[in-house]
Amino acid sequence: MSKTVKATFLLMVVTILSKILGLARDSVLASAYGTGTYTAVYTTANNIPVVLFAVIGSALATSLIPLYNKLVKEDSEERAMAFLNSVINTVVIVCLVISVIGIIGAKPLVKVFAPGYTGEVYELCVQYTRILLPSIIFVGLANIFTAFLQIKKRFVVPGLIGMPYSIIIIVSILISLKTSPVVLIVGTLIAILAKTLFQVPFVYKEGYKYSRNIDLHDPIMKDMLILIIPVVIGVGANQINAVVDKSLASLLGTNVVASFNYAMRLYEFVQALFITSILSVVYPKFSSLVVLDKIQVFVDSMVKTMNVIIIALVPVIIGCIVLANPIVEVLFQRNAFKPEDTIMTANILVIYITGVLPFALRDVMSRGFYSVEDSKTPMTNSIIAIALNIILNLAFIKPFGYQGLALGTAISAYIGLFLFNRSMKKKITEFNPKSNIIVFIKCLISALIMAVVVTFVFGAVTPLLQGGLIIKVIKLGLSVLIGALVYAIVMYFMKVEEYTLLLNLAKNGVKSKFKKVTK
Repeated sequence: MSKTVKATFLLMVVTILSKILGLARDSVLASAYGTGTYTAVYTTANNIPVVLFAVIGSALATSLIPLYNKLVKEDSEERAMAFLNSVINTVVIVCLVISVIGIIGAKPLVKVFAPGYTGEVYELCVQYTRILLPSIIFVGLANIFTAFLQIKKRFVVPGLIGMPYSIIIIVSILISLKTSPVVLIVGTLIAILAKTLFQVPFVYKEGYKYSRNIDLHDPIMKDMLILIIPVVIGVGANQINAVVDKSLASLLGTNVVASFNYAMRLYEFVQALFITSILSVVYPKFSSLVVLDKIQVFVDSMVKTMNVIIIALVPVIIGCIVLANPIVEVLFQRNAFKPEDTIMTANILVIYITGVLPFALRDVMSRGFYSVEDSKTPMTNSIIAIALNIILNLAFIKPFGYQGLALGTAISAYIGLFLFNRSMKKKITEFNPKSNIIVFIKCLISALIMAVVVTFVFGAVTPLLQGGLIIKVIKLGLSVLIGALVYAIVMYFMKVEEYTLLLNLAKNGVKSKFKKVTK
């Protein structure tokens, strides 16, 4: 059995558990505060520091992996460790400065992220933002520790950090109901800190040694500083688009902001399960293959990774479109979360989820570009896609309302995918997306057949099974189970290489036949 495959499988299992707990967290939030003012303000205040440095932190991690590997190969582990400490110390100082500036300038910052907020809602958001801004220090450190553990091939630990985060927030929500919503904000700050602290013992176990070293004149630090801005835009395109959507959504009302947040949580669940977990494992491998000058193996690995993602995501996308209402109803509709909130959230989800596939494939190609030390190409393509997203959002918001924001984002995602494909073919002549297109068509046909069956099954069992939450879960679970079975059967006859390997992996108890997928 391939170590890469085993790591991917274990990480996906851990991610499922972590994200289920995350959905439970969002369900508790929905039950407690629905789509009201507190949910919208909390969402915005939480997004500001996370987006401000999650994007930069993610870019740091993405840049760190190939540069660390390069130093180990060309120099020594000690040299790479000195570079890592220089990055960590620089990040802490920069984050402290940013958080202080952000606290002082919280009012204009909130206006950028939520231009529609006024009066008490605006003032509340400013207050919450100031409390949460110091969390960017922990976000930055958590991303760097995650990258280090991935370099050391410890993929499961970073996948677990969402668990203490979710548990702390759930407890904070429950306490806030009996005290004050501010408790939820303070609890969120502690939860973000927990993401960093959770990884510390494992980081030291893998040989990390802290030093107060900062060498901004180090050539490799200069390389990272050159890389970081393009990578921020390339890696952060998805988050930047989400910020644009929520910013414009604030013009339509706090309930729209909250509904977007819940739809995005479901989107992020799919993304983390099928994209983040896979990329976390294969990206360090991409980087290693390029360093070893195995370009053809690198390209084959990238194409096959994209095929695996297509196989996994297409049925999920179609399934979410068909079952959007019952999914949102089961997860969120109780107490403060009303049926009209379910309808709005489901309407956003139906459109928004279609963009997860192009973003996923773009993410794979972005890692491909970074592996060959090209950060400018994904940056350029992402800027074009982001600009298109803003233009389309502004064009669609008036005729289509909140659904127009989701539609603009989805369309710009597919245009961005086209740009990435074209650039990759120019950059690496060995790259050929023909295999991806064929696999996509076969998966789409299989998923559409699945959709017909699922629609029939759900419609047939609805009159027979009437009741509360447990009955709704049974109906939804039965429909999903039958849909998955139909997709699996139809795909078997489609003769897709990666699917056959996945099937053999499942049948043989995770054996080495899947090795080719990520070799």
